[in-house]
Amino acid sequence: MLALKLWVIIKIIVYRLFLVFKKGLLFFIGNYHKLIILTTSNKCNVLTSSSNYVKIIITVWRINMDEVRIIEIKKSIFDDNDKDANRLREELKKKGVFLLNLMSSPGSGKTTTLIRTINALKDKIKIAVMEADIDSDVDAIKIKEATGVQSIQLHTGGMCHLDAEMTRQGLNGLDLNDVDLAILENVGNLVCPAEFDTGASKNCMILSVPEGHDKPLKYPLMFSICDLVLINKIDVAPYFDFDLDKCSQYIKMRNPNAEIIPICAKTGEGVNKFADWIIKNIAKWRNNDNA
Repeated sequence: MLALKLWVIIKIIVYRLFLVFKKGLLFFIGNYHKLIILTTSNKCNVLTSSSNYVKIIITVWRINMDEVRIIEIKKSIFDDNDKDANRLREELKKKGVFLLNLMSSPGSGKTTTLIRTINALKDKIKIAVMEADIDSDVDAIKIKEATGVQSIQLHTGGMCHLDAEMTRQGLNGLDLNDVDLAILENVGNLVCPAEFDTGASKNCMILSVPEGHDKPLKYPLMFSICDLVLINKIDVAPYFDFDLDKCSQYIKMRNPNAEIIPICAKTGEGVNKFADWIIKNIAKWRNNDNA
């Protein structure tokens, strides 16, 4: 008799769970903005805010498993972000703020390069910096202490990149009055940041010698979208069998218009050339010269 009662109770619990499941599962995607509802009926509803920075494929199974529906929303996310990025570029142009998006792998020397470059430029132009990381405020503090310029830390909540809306939120945290150059140090990796337009005036990336001269072959999108490639840690090239000529050839294969500057952020070699590149491109941008 007891076994029968337990069996009835289990059946009731399972049935109630089934009803709850059938209504839908609610997931919060950890970016503070996006909700996705996966339903087990014939519909799949996607609710997003203006910050569309998750590329996902949703697969929905009906309860009886007789149908699988795949909904690809990658295209719409990129389209929305591209439109937002163009709006942000227009807003920044009106304010006279040149936005530089700096990308690279972790450990390539982005922050050290920025410190050297900012110190070479800060008496010529007004600079503000946004440091993007999954967590920590180490880089923002380092920039502030080493250069004295305005610096804020952006936490991505686990996201591996920034999009236009996230960049706008960061810019809103800066005092852009009298700022000529805003620098975004993007999250460190060579994949996700390349896929999302941040609204930057120019894209720049750092390739460090220890990563190898074949990186342009392995990460084509990153190298194809960058206006400038800095090859950092050039001083240790002989110890890593790094071929600068081959690397330059591979970069040009991906992007014939990309400029290449070898540097050593630690010693300062080549940093003045990077600083000059920034000044030159700000001047062209102000004069509406895209050449």
